[in-house]
Amino acid sequence: MQPLIWDRRPDGLRAPAMVCAFQGWNDAGDAASNAVSFLASALEARSFARIDSEEFYDFQANRPCIRFGERDGSDAGDPEVDDGRREIVWPTVEIFEAHAPRAPRDLVLVQGVEPSMRWRAFTTHLVDLAEALGVQMVVSLGALLGDVPHTRPVAMSGHASDAALLERLGIQPSSYEGPRGIVGVLHSACAQAGLPSASLWASVPHYVAAAANPKAALALLRRVEVLIGVSVDVSELEVAATDYERQVGLAVRSDPDIQAFVERLEQAADSEEQDTPDDLPSGDIIASEFQRFLRQRGRDGK
Repeated sequence: MQPLIWDRRPDGLRAPAMVCAFQGWNDAGDAASNAVSFLASALEARSFARIDSEEFYDFQANRPCIRFGERDGSDAGDPEVDDGRREIVWPTVEIFEAHAPRAPRDLVLVQGVEPSMRWRAFTTHLVDLAEALGVQMVVSLGALLGDVPHTRPVAMSGHASDAALLERLGIQPSSYEGPRGIVGVLHSACAQAGLPSASLWASVPHYVAAAANPKAALALLRRVEVLIGVSVDVSELEVAATDYERQVGLAVRSDPDIQAFVERLEQAADSEEQDTPDDLPSGDIIASEFQRFLRQRGRDGK
């Protein structure tokens, strides 16, 4: 079975760039995947291929889901559609084309769940696809949890095959050492293939890790616009980012311990310090208490 399943061949793409994001370990606050989803929606991207899930996923770790829908006749005889209303949706990676008006290049968008296994083969297939489509640059997006306050501009870091790219983007090169996700593996595979690439990461406050973070998604999207010369209307995402900051601020101010913790993070961010003071509860405790507060707030209907 071929790992790449084509629904159709994409129309003529102009000097395309490939932008990738994967749900899972690389995607704190859903920031990376939401940035690509917003980009796809804004540019009315159309799916043209997907990666066969059987090859790369552990279905006990990433289980398929049941979805309800209307039967239109096209799924007649499909064993995965049991009664015309329920179908099995498997974890996978979808590939989209997006034509960007008045921009120097079009986009190939890659989005889905981080694969469970055979990462080297997985990234090889994506690199081969990029080369077959004439992709001139691969941009992978990620988000990580960090000791950062929600009130300050989103801290960005990354890697690039060309140091001038990072300088143009105004972000610091990452000094991270440790376990890697599929985003880092894909970036390395592109570098080995001689394909120009950049890996952009946004930092998400660890004390509100369970909530989607549109502020970080917006920061990633802004860097993508600069990097590949594509502009989209982000007013909806800006409103969501403002509302996120307001809601988190209300929750923080309701608990003196959390408020003190965030204020110290703000001081550290303003002075470019990295160490969290020892006289405050640990980040894990603060995060646990903050999530408990948000759950209670939701039950109370506030």
